[in-house]
Amino acid sequence: MTLQIAYSPCPNDTFVFDAWAHGRIPGAPELDVTFADIDITNGMAERGEFDVLKVSYAVLPWVLDEYALLPCGGALGRGCGPLVLTREPGTALEGRTVAVPSERSTAYLLFRLWAADVVPAGVGDVVVMPFHEIMPAVRDGKVDAGLVIHEARFTYQQYGLHALADMGEHWERTTGLPIPLGAIIAKRSLGPEMLHRLADAARTSVRMAWDDPDASRPYVLEHAQEMDPAVADQHIGLYVNEFTHNLGDDGYAAVRGLLTRAAAEGLVPPLGRNALSFV
Repeated sequence: MTLQIAYSPCPNDTFVFDAWAHGRIPGAPELDVTFADIDITNGMAERGEFDVLKVSYAVLPWVLDEYALLPCGGALGRGCGPLVLTREPGTALEGRTVAVPSERSTAYLLFRLWAADVVPAGVGDVVVMPFHEIMPAVRDGKVDAGLVIHEARFTYQQYGLHALADMGEHWERTTGLPIPLGAIIAKRSLGPEMLHRLADAARTSVRMAWDDPDASRPYVLEHAQEMDPAVADQHIGLYVNEFTHNLGDDGYAAVRGLLTRAAAEGLVPPLGRNALSFV
């Protein structure tokens, strides 16, 4: 049985899925891989288009009737949150225009929760644009600030920009929990046995990548969108960690905490009691 899977070309995803995607895990379900940025995969999940997807945790409240959250393979961590960037340090955001990569992204939820605490008068317009366009837009004065993700954490200074605030730092300080970013989900209709096989394969693929990182390097760099290899390594080091191998109690607490707080702010529908249950 070949499963249709979609994940991003970002180094953390290609690192995690390399062994599985290339058939190096005995007995693992075969994968037919499609690459798409996470704002695209979020929409795919809402339309039920693929068997397995990497999505934003923020989209879970809309898709968990059809999909189950896998307890591994995703991206959570500490010190890895989205940043708000401005041209000048200390820019006040009251009434200002902020570019964001998606309104269905975890980054956006973290930004809105941060703004509710520290920008009581409220930001101005929020505009959605592809994440790779955000830093140039801030630099060129097209928007007052930008919410950035991924490798932008390592490259924003090249655009002459300043980090106004770290959404992850605010989240960790106020909750003590890791930062939930991206999730792996699979269709519940595949059945419990297949879902367990998928989780086992994801964990094995992560362990194999850690055991032999050079094996995944060609796949990572092929899809890293001309990223500097050193930045790709930083990216992997930041986003692939023990939570990728197993969400664990802290991981699940972080996901539920984010979505519960976001629901209280009216940003997402409330979760059902057992919505995050694996099977």
